[in-house]
Amino acid sequence: MALTTLDPDTALIVIDLQKGIVALPLVHSIDAVVERSRALLDAFRERGLPVVLVNVAGGAPGRVERPRQGAPFPPDWTELIAELDRQPGDIVVTKHTWGAFASTDLADQLKKLGVTQVVIAGVATGTGVESTARQAYELGFNVTLALDAMTDGRPEAHDYSINNVFPRLGETGTAQDIIDLLKTRSA
Repeated sequence: MALTTLDPDTALIVIDLQKGIVALPLVHSIDAVVERSRALLDAFRERGLPVVLVNVAGGAPGRVERPRQGAPFPPDWTELIAELDRQPGDIVVTKHTWGAFASTDLADQLKKLGVTQVVIAGVATGTGVESTARQAYELGFNVTLALDAMTDGRPEAHDYSINNVFPRLGETGTAQDIIDLLKTRSA
């Protein structure tokens, strides 16, 4: 569904824009993803809307068929990139699963703020972004996905999420579409 509206109490969630992940090979330019994410961050902060910065510091336990990335990670692997310009009022969540809501208190924090909608951007489209979007949807949040402010290391995962999953979870648009909608809302 194309982008139509943003609730008055909308939060921005930026997934895994951290030193260890942005250094990985990705399908789309990480510089463009960071630039668009930063534009969203600026727009949300200007309007006093909640901003959530998420990083990942491990994985859920359990057996898997594919080998996991080996630890230990470099010391700054989980550090959020400087371009996000972390502010004192930002909500910072460290996750140990794909999605930002599982095993964290993010849903409670957003509900205390009255948030009814989330805009999601970041890395990786088919894992961290998609899992967070699925969890947000299942928790009753309206979901919007900034399609040009995300990327993945696997082109097929990125394309599948954008074309098949996201339209079933919420509305989609570009970062500029979202910013323009925020501008008309506050005009």
